[in-house]
Amino acid sequence: MASEHLNEEGFQATSAALNNITDETLNNHAADPRSTLHRPADHEHAHSFLAKILPKNAITGLETHFHMGNYVIDRQTGEKHWEAMSIYVRVGMHLLYYGSEQEKALHWKRTLDLLRQQSEKMGREYDLPESKGHIRPFIESFQLQASMAEMVQPDPDRYACFNEFFAREIRPDARPIAEPANAHVVSSPADCRLTAFPTIDLATKYWIKGYGFTMERLLGDAAMARAFDGGSMVIARLAPQDYHRWHAPVSGTVEAIKDIPGAYYTVLLSSPHLQTRRKLTAPRLRPPSNPQAINEAGTLDVFCENKRSVMTIRRHPHGTPTAVVAVGAMLVGSIKYVNGVDTLGTQVRRGECLGAFYYGGSTVIVIYPPGEVTLDRDLVHNSIDEKCETLMRVGWRVGISGVEDGNVGGGD
Repeated sequence: MASEHLNEEGFQATSAALNNITDETLNNHAADPRSTLHRPADHEHAHSFLAKILPKNAITGLETHFHMGNYVIDRQTGEKHWEAMSIYVRVGMHLLYYGSEQEKALHWKRTLDLLRQQSEKMGREYDLPESKGHIRPFIESFQLQASMAEMVQPDPDRYACFNEFFAREIRPDARPIAEPANAHVVSSPADCRLTAFPTIDLATKYWIKGYGFTMERLLGDAAMARAFDGGSMVIARLAPQDYHRWHAPVSGTVEAIKDIPGAYYTVLLSSPHLQTRRKLTAPRLRPPSNPQAINEAGTLDVFCENKRSVMTIRRHPHGTPTAVVAVGAMLVGSIKYVNGVDTLGTQVRRGECLGAFYYGGSTVIVIYPPGEVTLDRDLVHNSIDEKCETLMRVGWRVGISGVEDGNVGGGD
């Protein structure tokens, strides 16, 4: 009974923390978002906030067992940069992990309902005209002023609400694709933190270590999964401050679209030495759009649990399928296709915009059939040897068909 009491205490405290964070954000749109919702979890004020909201034993375990962010590699410079995790995501992860029976905690109906309610709450509020007040502080906080010149609508005051700004459209000339005349090249689907694996087996060995991951579960189709068995995989993680649309990695014909309902876990990616930091006999569970939720052995696979949409493109001129999986995460209100590309038979060009994520972090997974694409060596090296994501932009080259070895590669 004592453990049940502690579990209930932890759930209630963490629920209150999530509500507190989102309420504070929504009640003061003019506030710097990095002082509220996107406050780095390793910030001293974030620590003080967590200490006030969570039980003492919880905050200690939180800081001991989990990182507060992760490193990414800038493809153009080769330098590593630290990216702190937001306090909202960190508290959400605590909610998912709280208690000794972690599997039950993660699938606890109240947990799922709470994450869904928080996502819907933020999406609903950010559709209101009053949310416009959050736009300029968001731009200033994440230093997006220069990037606004790349948008179809560069004036922040012209957006009707924060969600419209968040899913803002970029000018095509601002993201030219690499080697546009070469139909064999494949591109990054997003401005993102990207990992690339020559085979799906390597992806599950070095990155996607959650139990329950299968291609059939990810794609929601056994026959499609067989077509991609042994193929290559690119994982593009979008942080909240990124341009939040995704684009076609190849040219071709839209052959199928499958929407798959799911939960609202956060997609977190952590540095892989987490695998040796803790020894637990029970499965360790965690949430997606951040490395920490997907690359530790024994955790729940969030790519197969989250809401997602699978588009199959029949590639030109190769005639082979490419799967583009848009995965929502914590606080993602919706996943929407644009410009009618979800009409079967539509022709799409490499680099063409396919859809938009509304508020929150997100992930796009691109899967190629076996032997179809050779991924660029620098991306594979960063993903496997460095166990690190690479900062990428829409249209940058990711790989090429018809060669045995990819380039050592830079940006575009």
